[in-house]
Amino acid sequence: MSSSIVCIGELLIDFFCTDVDIDLVEGQNFQKQAGGAPANVCATIAKLGGTSYFCGKVGNDPFGHFLKKTLNDVKVDTSMLVFDDAHPTTLAFVSLKANGERDFVFNRGADAYLFEEELDKDKMKEASIFHFGSATALLSDPFQSTYFNAMKMAKIDGKYISFDPNFRKDLWKEQISTFIALAKQGMTLADFVKVSDEELTIITGMNDLAEGANALHQLGAKVVAVTLGKEGTYLSDGQTSEIVPSVKVHSIDSTGAGDAFVGATLYQLAKENKLQDLDFEQLKNIISFSNKVAAFVCTKVGAIAAIPTIEEVTG
Repeated sequence: MSSSIVCIGELLIDFFCTDVDIDLVEGQNFQKQAGGAPANVCATIAKLGGTSYFCGKVGNDPFGHFLKKTLNDVKVDTSMLVFDDAHPTTLAFVSLKANGERDFVFNRGADAYLFEEELDKDKMKEASIFHFGSATALLSDPFQSTYFNAMKMAKIDGKYISFDPNFRKDLWKEQISTFIALAKQGMTLADFVKVSDEELTIITGMNDLAEGANALHQLGAKVVAVTLGKEGTYLSDGQTSEIVPSVKVHSIDSTGAGDAFVGATLYQLAKENKLQDLDFEQLKNIISFSNKVAAFVCTKVGAIAAIPTIEEVTG
């Protein structure tokens, strides 16, 4: 079995309004960036020196080809990326108000139409780790069924499974109870679960970190990492728990920091021979490194562009 990592989910275009404190009605200027949490995870693994495959669907249009090039430029393997002739690439338009509120419009396209028969089962069998961290995969079929079936196949094949529910209020709106049920379903299959403290409360209904993490362990999660921003990460393996501190940085843009954290964690896990047998000290060291990578991302603008190389992290 190779040490490669497959990340399944959405790859899309984020159009960020560069006009200050203005909504999308009045916004005139937009900056195009590659987006999608699993794509950011893939890029982090590759930039750190690991082997990552992105699995998902984009439109057979200029945006889709731009996204493929963006991943290829950072050495992500895109041989499992599917081009769709029938649906355009998914687009998101975002502007930021002075009070921190977002104006958000989501034009969903090709990523929603990934079918199970389009998955490269042979390449999937070669990988050692699978990451399921899509913000959109849980929204609807056919992608939802493809996503969960891929997770079940990976479990049957004895792969190490990482899961990040990636809650986005803009996408779920009044359907939060549906999101919670689907997120819990994913956690029953996961070895490693990453959530923010906000997501932990939404999914478990608990504000206490230890109680919330224990609830995720009871669902099936082996290792739980709750990201706490500048405070670090609450780490639990079901028997031992501790807050692993982050490093102090001057943060200017936290976009993609959580994805970089996951990517850095999986990059390190892929180097281990017995993933299921890691002790708490080994996990702490892994999370400490991941905190550093996430903090580094916060010091630059953008998601993929801000991801450091291994030399920048360790130098």
